[in-house]
Amino acid sequence: MNWSLLFGSYGNVVLNPQVMGMIFLGAVGGVLIGSIPGLTATMGIALLIPFTYGMDLIPSIGLLLGIFCGGMYGGSISAILIHTPGTPAAAATVMDGYPMGQKGEAGRALSIALYSSFVGGMIGAVLMTFLSPLISKMALKFGPGEFFTLAVFGLSVIISISGKSIVKGLISAFFGLLLATVGMDKVCAYLRFTRAPGLYDGMPFIPTLIGLFALSEVFAGVEKITVAEKIKATITRVLPTMADVKTIMVPILRGGLIGTFIGAIPGAGGDIAAFVSYGETKRASKHPEYFGTGVPEGIAAAESANNGCSGGAMIPLLSLGVPGDSNTAVMLGAFIMKGIQPGPMMYVEHLDLVYSIFAAMITANIAMLIVGGCGVKLFAKVISIDKKKLLPVILVLSLVGAYSINGNLFDAGLAIVMGLVGYLLQKYEFPLSPILLALILGPMSESNLRRFMQIHDSKFWLLFTRPICVVLIILAVASLVSSVLNQKKIEKRTAGEN
Repeated sequence: MNWSLLFGSYGNVVLNPQVMGMIFLGAVGGVLIGSIPGLTATMGIALLIPFTYGMDLIPSIGLLLGIFCGGMYGGSISAILIHTPGTPAAAATVMDGYPMGQKGEAGRALSIALYSSFVGGMIGAVLMTFLSPLISKMALKFGPGEFFTLAVFGLSVIISISGKSIVKGLISAFFGLLLATVGMDKVCAYLRFTRAPGLYDGMPFIPTLIGLFALSEVFAGVEKITVAEKIKATITRVLPTMADVKTIMVPILRGGLIGTFIGAIPGAGGDIAAFVSYGETKRASKHPEYFGTGVPEGIAAAESANNGCSGGAMIPLLSLGVPGDSNTAVMLGAFIMKGIQPGPMMYVEHLDLVYSIFAAMITANIAMLIVGGCGVKLFAKVISIDKKKLLPVILVLSLVGAYSINGNLFDAGLAIVMGLVGYLLQKYEFPLSPILLALILGPMSESNLRRFMQIHDSKFWLLFTRPICVVLIILAVASLVSSVLNQKKIEKRTAGEN
């Protein structure tokens, strides 16, 4: 580690008005884009890359990193306020963020999400700075078998997010896995279940997410609109109280580490990390029965993990030239456009640039904290709007977001259908989060298992000869057992209270 060059790079970033201006501009844009359902940080980065063509490299990268970090936090705003993850990575935030908002504590939920996002993002950025080569070497060892067992470990969280009934949670998860098999088989190129052109590549994820969470809430709201009351959100602080900080610090640290290491695995992402972190935090809690009712630990676990991924995903991009997720895949194009090829030689030929990116990443997280803090009071007012006025706005934004992904009406129609499905499932108390988790991990588990079986001549038992696979399987079993035991404790406590 060249300390003088590292500190010099921080000075070049912090003392350069153009770089700081671009980082803050990116953070503002990222928060706004992330908070609108359907408009992801990836889309924002892709749209702004052409505008960076005439800029110097560091200001342009600062702009993109600002969007990246801001977008990861922005997704929690709509998750907390309108039951709709603004980005897929915020899907786990819905489970406790929205119930807290419905209790009139939207400001508290937003401040916890902001603080957790900041600390998680800083953990990812610091680990990216000091452990990039080590973590990237570990990520290189992931093949089809490791990705399959990682998906299995992720799916083991299903019981933790199943709510009151494990059976209903598993039914929701199997429904999600069934949806994940729709479309073209990724291995054999065989069309399964439908010949609808809009489903050739499987269920479009963003329209499905918008339908299940946003439109289902709109339909439920319309049903109850005659008795709907305004929810008053009291906002007294931008940052959480010291009591909340003490409560959430351990989940934040755990989530930041989980997010960084999962984010560093190419192909994994913030959505997987957030669900894993949420499940592990619930499993370790002394009061797991309160999760899903609006507890600070649930928000903190999800938000710290998905923001920790922002630093984690940059590790394989800079160290190996392999993007960790869709955001860094778009950034790879920006580097190449500037004549820079990320990879091991960057640490030899462009070490000053690598350190400047580290500095810009940390500065982007600070910018996100400032921008988010300035907007918390404004965002929280959304929850106080009359439902008769708010529901049509959510409906329009949701349909526009679903349409904007691929620019076709089929996705908007699919969102409506999934909204009706989500409404019916919620009415009969089937949880929606297991469906989303299964949609994320189903294709990953199926395709990687089949690749592993083809490579190893259908010898499934060879999975147990690979150390990483064995560790992940043990973690999955331990997570399942502890989740079942926790669920039994919850049922006993609930029965005792009644």
